[in-house]
Amino acid sequence: MALFKVLSGIVVIAFTGTLASVSESQLPSQAIFVDPRSFAVMGPNADFRNDSFNMLFNPTSTTPPFFQIFDERFLTILGGSPSFREIASDPTFAFAHEAPVYNEPTDEVFFSSNDGGPLGMSDLNHNNVISKISMKEVEAALSANATGPVNVPITQLNLSDSIQMTNGGTGPYNSSILLVTSGRGSSPPSIVLVNPLPPYNATVLLDNYFGRQFVSLNDIKVHPTNGKIFFTDVDYGFLNLFRPAPLMPFQVYRFDPDTSAVRVVADGFNKPNGIAFTPDGNTAYVSDTGASGGFLGNNLTLPASIYAFDVDPVTHVFKNRRVLAYADAGVPDGIQLDSDGNIYSGCADGTQVWAPDGTLLGKFFLGMSTAEMIFAGDGRLVILAETKMFLAKIAAKSIPLGGPSRN
Repeated sequence: MALFKVLSGIVVIAFTGTLASVSESQLPSQAIFVDPRSFAVMGPNADFRNDSFNMLFNPTSTTPPFFQIFDERFLTILGGSPSFREIASDPTFAFAHEAPVYNEPTDEVFFSSNDGGPLGMSDLNHNNVISKISMKEVEAALSANATGPVNVPITQLNLSDSIQMTNGGTGPYNSSILLVTSGRGSSPPSIVLVNPLPPYNATVLLDNYFGRQFVSLNDIKVHPTNGKIFFTDVDYGFLNLFRPAPLMPFQVYRFDPDTSAVRVVADGFNKPNGIAFTPDGNTAYVSDTGASGGFLGNNLTLPASIYAFDVDPVTHVFKNRRVLAYADAGVPDGIQLDSDGNIYSGCADGTQVWAPDGTLLGKFFLGMSTAEMIFAGDGRLVILAETKMFLAKIAAKSIPLGGPSRN
C-alpha cells in the first residue's frame, strides 16, 4: 500500500501542541507524534489522498510497526515503555482475520482465517479455519529474541461441520467460546458455543429468525450486565460469493440465551459489522463498513463509521444513534474497549483508537489492514493482520467479555 506524504512545504511538527509538556526523550520508543495543526492546511498544490483504502496517512514516512500519536491521552494508553512486535506470519495464508477470543485458563488466543477474501483459502466449496496461538509460547519467543519479529507456531483446530465460515467471536462465555458464523452455501449462519479444550465440541444456539435464514452473521458480544447476546448481520457472505443473495435487511439482533427469543434492536445500516459495549452496558457501539463493497468495489461515499447508541434497560433496543467516529483509513471493522472506555477498531492502516468523546487518540500503525484485535489480559493487545499477527505491550487494561456470571 502506498503511504501518503505531505508535500508543498507542510512540515510535521513533533513534540508540540497537545504534547507540549512531553520532551523528545520522554516519548516512548516506536512512537511518533503528528500534530493535527501541521496538516490542517495543506495548500492548493498539495498531494491530497483520493483513496482511503490504499493511500494511508503516514506523513512522517515512518516504517511500521509504530505508535502514531495525535493526542497526548494516547500516552496513558501506551504507558512508559510500550513495545510492538510481530509474533506470527504466513505470507501465503490470511490465517488471522476475525473472531479473536482470549481464553485465560490456557493463556491462548483463538481466531479465524479470512472467509472468502484474498489468501483466505476458503470459498463456496471450502470452509475457513479456526486456529489458536499460545501466549506462553509468544512470551518465550519474545524473551529469546529481544528485537525484531518472531514466528510462533499456530495450531489449527478440527471443529464440527456445524461451524461454517466463522467471522465473529467473544468470551469466554460460561467457560466456552461464543462464535458467529456467516454460513456457507445452504448451511445457515449461526451462533455456536465451542469448548476451548479438546475435542472442541460445539453446540448450535441459534440458526434462524422465525424460520428464515440470516444473511451472513458477522460479529457478536455479550452484554456486560444483562447477559443477552447481541450480533450483527450483513451481506459479506454474498459479496464474497459463498452465500445466496440477501433476503433480509442488514440489522443488529439480540438473542436471549434463557428463552432463545430473538429480536431486532437496531436497523438502518448499510453494512453493520463490529459491535461492543461500554463496561457499564449503557452504551453500544456498532461499526458500519458500507464503503467496503466486496466484488462490487469500494465506494468511498458510503459509511466508514462507528455509531454510538444508548441501550434501553428494559427492551434492550439501541436508541439515540449518533456518530462516534469516521475512519480515515478504509473502514472500522471489529471493535474492542479498554477499561477506560477507549474504543479500538481495525482499519486499513492497523488499529485505531478513539476516546469516548470521539477524538482519534492514536493508531497502532501497521501499514496493512486489520479487521480485529483482542486484549489477552491486561496490557497485551493482540492484533490480527491477515497474514501476520502482532502483540502490543501497553498500559491499557482489558474488560470482561463473557457477560455476568450465569452460575
